[in-house]
This record gives sequence, C-alpha cells and structure tokens, in this order.
Amino acid sequence: MVIKRSLVLILSAFLAFAVIDVAAVVTYSSKLIQRFSDEAKLIRVPKNGDGVRWPERKSLEYYELLVKSDFQRQKMKLGPKYDLVFPSQGSKTMSFGNDFGWLHYTWIDIGTPSVSFLVALDVGSDLLWVPCDCVQCAPLSASYYSSLDRDLSEYRPSGSGSSRHIPCSHRLCQSIPNCKSSNQQCPYTIDYYTENTSSSGLLVEDMLHLASASDQTLNTSVQAPVIIGCGMKQSGSYLDGVAPDGLMGLGLGDISVPSFLAKAGLIRNSFSMCFDEEDSGRIYFGDEGPATQQSTQFLPSDGKYMTYIVGVEACCIGNYCLKQTGFRAVVDSGTSFTFLPNEVYERIAKEFDRQVNATVTSYPGYPWKYCYKSSSKELPKVPSLKLMFPLNNSFVVYNPVLLVYGIQGVSGFCLAIQPADGDIGIIGQNFMTGYRMVFDRENMKLGWSPSNCQDLADGKRMSLSPNGTPSNPLPTNEQQSSPGGGAVAPAVAGRAPSKPSVAPTLLISSQSCYLKLLPLLLLLHLLVSSFPLDTGTTHG
Repeated sequence: MVIKRSLVLILSAFLAFAVIDVAAVVTYSSKLIQRFSDEAKLIRVPKNGDGVRWPERKSLEYYELLVKSDFQRQKMKLGPKYDLVFPSQGSKTMSFGNDFGWLHYTWIDIGTPSVSFLVALDVGSDLLWVPCDCVQCAPLSASYYSSLDRDLSEYRPSGSGSSRHIPCSHRLCQSIPNCKSSNQQCPYTIDYYTENTSSSGLLVEDMLHLASASDQTLNTSVQAPVIIGCGMKQSGSYLDGVAPDGLMGLGLGDISVPSFLAKAGLIRNSFSMCFDEEDSGRIYFGDEGPATQQSTQFLPSDGKYMTYIVGVEACCIGNYCLKQTGFRAVVDSGTSFTFLPNEVYERIAKEFDRQVNATVTSYPGYPWKYCYKSSSKELPKVPSLKLMFPLNNSFVVYNPVLLVYGIQGVSGFCLAIQPADGDIGIIGQNFMTGYRMVFDRENMKLGWSPSNCQDLADGKRMSLSPNGTPSNPLPTNEQQSSPGGGAVAPAVAGRAPSKPSVAPTLLISSQSCYLKLLPLLLLLHLLVSSFPLDTGTTHG
C-alpha cells in the first residue's frame, strides 16, 4: 500500500510540473505604453497626413486631452444612445422644383425657445447656417414664393437662451487671420461652387432640436448643441431663391451636424438620405442602411478625406458598357443635376443618342445639349445609365432625363447630364432618385439600395409629426433582413487587418497543451479510484 501511495505522489508531482509547463506556454506579456509618452510619439501615425499635436507632459492641455480621450472611450463602450435620429418636425424632406433650385429641404428647429427654419440639405459642404441679424439676406415672406404657406424665419442669437458666441480661440474657428483677439467672436465666410455664391457672418453655438424613435419608445426628444453660422450676408444664388432660409452642411468636416451628433455619442457615424419620384424623401442620422445594400469606398483627395468622393470604373448605356468611361466623382445632394468629365460625357451622350428612339430638338433656356421631342403625351422608353464600381457593384440610373412639359403634357425630354472641366465629376441629386443613399462615415463607404422612401419600416412603429399624425416610418430589422428572412445587423465593411489576428493562435496553442495532459489525468484518475480509502476503520 505504501508503494502504491508513493507512486501516486510521484505521479501527482509530475502532473503539477506539467501544468506549470503548460501555464508557461499560454502566458503572454506585453509592454504598456502611455498614449503621450516618448515611445508612443515614435509609433504614432498621423491621420490624413496631418502633423500630430503633442502636449507637454503634466500641462493643462495634457490633462484635458486625457479626459477627452476617456470620454470618447466611454462612448465607444456604451455605443450610440439612439439608433436613428431625425429633425424634430419629422424626417420628411421635400423639393420645390425650380422655385428653390431643385434641392431637397427639411424643417429644423433651433434655439430656446425654438425657431423653425426650412434648410437645404447639402452633403457637399459642412456648416449649418441660417439667415441671422440680416444685413443682406433673401426675402423671407411667404408671399415672395409660390410654394410656401408660411413665412420663413430669421435667427437672432440674442433671443435664444441657449446660444453662445464661438470665440476666435475655438478649435473650429478657421478665420483666425481675420481675428484681432482670441476673445473676438469667430467670423466665417463660405464660397460655394456656384459662381459668386457665398454666406458670411459669425459662428454661434445653440441647440438643434431632434427626435428619435426605437422599438420601445415613440418620438423621444433629443437636443444637441451644434455650431451654427449666423448668416448675416448672403450673395449670388442665395439671394435668388436657393436656400433662402439656410443650408445644412452634411459633409465630413468636424463642424457638420453629423459630426457633432456622432462625437456626442448620440448616433453611429452615418446618415442616410432618400429621394423619391414625387419630389420628397427622408433623412435619418445614424442609419447604416440594410445589409443587402450595395456599396463602394470613399476615396481620399491628396491623402485626406475632405468630401464624399467615389471611383466609377465604367459607364453603361442600356446593356452596352463603354470603354474609357471611368472617373472620380463627388457625391453631392447640394447639386441638382449631374456633371461628368468632358470626355466621359461625350462618350455617354453619343451612345445615349444612338439608342434613344426620338427626334432631336432644343429647348431655349435649358442648359442641356441632348434634348428630344416626344411624340406622345407620355415619356417614350429611354435607355438606363449604369455606373460600375469595384467588386461588381452597380448603380443604375433608371431615368437619367428631365421631362419638358407643354400645354398638353410631356412635350419632350433632355439627358440631364452636363460636361465638367477637369477629371472629377459630380453625381447630383437627380441620379439619386429612387435610392436610399447611406453616407457611412465610420467605415468610409457609400451605400445604396432601391427605395420609395416610404417603406423604410414594418408599419408598426412610426415617428410622429408635430400634428400627431404618423408620417415618418423608421428603418427596422424587418427591412434589414437577408433574402432568407432572418434579420441581420446592418452591414459593416471594416478594413482587413494587415496581419492575421493573434487570437486564433492563442486558442489553438492552449487547446493543444491541455490535450497533452489528458492521458496523465486519466492515469491519475484510474490509480486513485483503484485504491481503497484509508478511513482508520478496521473490518472484522
């Protein structure tokens, strides 16, 4: 019995050493590097080619940056507070045709007490500005516009209890050369693509009133502080009917509304706009689109992501794809129609002209070259235009024409594309009609899926407009379903890591080590179970 017990002790000791050896195999260590240390400075890679700003250790700026980083980490851990957010008066957008420059508009509420503004939606710029303490602004009376049933508003920061001036020392003030002191209110001037069109004034911060809805709640009120341009002086098209009550920039800049909402942890860093055939649509902040959408990556310009640029590989008219029709383009809801680089435009227009079955004509005052008569009161069949993107993703423009109306209905149509100088085109609002366009800034991609802008929900949950009627259906999991019917999360196109993940290697190493111990464990179990327990009791 003593010999057997000794054997058990020896085997147990051997097993203990084996376990220690396994622990050595699966124990890993790594050096911790403080984010603002000299070692971190050597490996820190600047974003977009900008220089890295390095605070002096133990300075006020040093501790401010640490606290700011901690807040950002908390927001990342908790995730966005709301799935989808939209203007407090509803997600609906609308176009008033030529009266307001063919752009899409939505009503927003600013300040305390809130004041309503009908702002144009523009993904090609960043700042939200409204007419304010006007020196030179567009007329705001409804009688001046045939499409309006109420007067437009003028913002007065002094009348809002939640407004505050933005000083020249603020990190988002870009007009420092025009500042006489750091405490001076920050001025701004923005020049737009259209000739001699600009907005200028002073920057203020105030509350933007929004709403959110989820599975459990309806019409949750959301207030977000944002920087607003107090537009004291407008010029060009902004005095001639385009955006008379202001413009909401939705670009990639830190001063845009989506940037403020995402950095505050209110939404995912993404938004969608939808444009239907009836001159209306929807806007949702935080929308990443359905899992079934097609997508393409945004492209940097000079190493920086300045605006929403995509790369088109080829263009097709009908079923015929043309050679040498690749180009880069800015996706811009603030541009009514589409512009293509001159050589690409000529190839596409000539092929469209070859395929269309209609008589060529011209319409005085219309900017388009390729126009046609219609022999009936309805639009004849026209070939579609398809943009091809990498990975065989395609964007089909089913109706790339603008109808021309006469006394008896449709009298003709024009190919609503114009030539552009340079090698970068503009995909304008007319190409986006019939699509839910997703600007995923978190993953730097453009997504699109066909939509009538009404069927974005299963009909059970609606956000309420101010008068209490359901008007803004929200995207839900039912809409974001795979073809098999199972609900899936919105697609996220993360970048592939440059090196394989180490996690699978650790798991396999651990499993293999413990497998080696199994024979020893089984042998110990058999030996122990074969010995009678010595309880100190004798049997007669």
